Amino acid sequence: MSGVAMVGGQRQRLRDLGGAGAGGGGGGGDELKHSDGPWMRAAGGADALHTQLGPVKSELETAHEGVVAGTAGLEALTELGAVRASWQRRIEAARGECRSLAGNLRDVARAQGETNEAVRQSFAPVAARGGGQ
Repeated sequence: MSGVAMVGGQRQRLRDLGGAGAGGGGGGGDELKHSDGPWMRAAGGADALHTQLGPVKSELETAHEGVVAGTAGLEALTELGAVRASWQRRIEAARGECRSLAGNLRDVARAQGETNEAVRQSFAPVAARGGGQ
């Protein structure tokens, strides 16, 4: 019973599972379409954020130098240094996360495209036989 599935206790052909318009008689509802556009846009956004965070560390350092000159001898200087170091670690962690996320998002787009192609090719023999009828 190639191409037959049980749905709600009834036998249906795979081409019927898509609802009205799917399969041989309908208009355009018979194909699963995948677009890597959203994944690639998200990866581009992560890349942009990584780039935008690049100069923040040096800007923070420059701003801190002005504060240090005005607070010489204050006990808060040690705490200020610890806060600065914490922010620098956070900025670098965020940049690393953005870089990693961008790569992962591109990998998802590629993998989905490959999976969709593999599924399409796996149905090619059925389509060659006239849709399994």
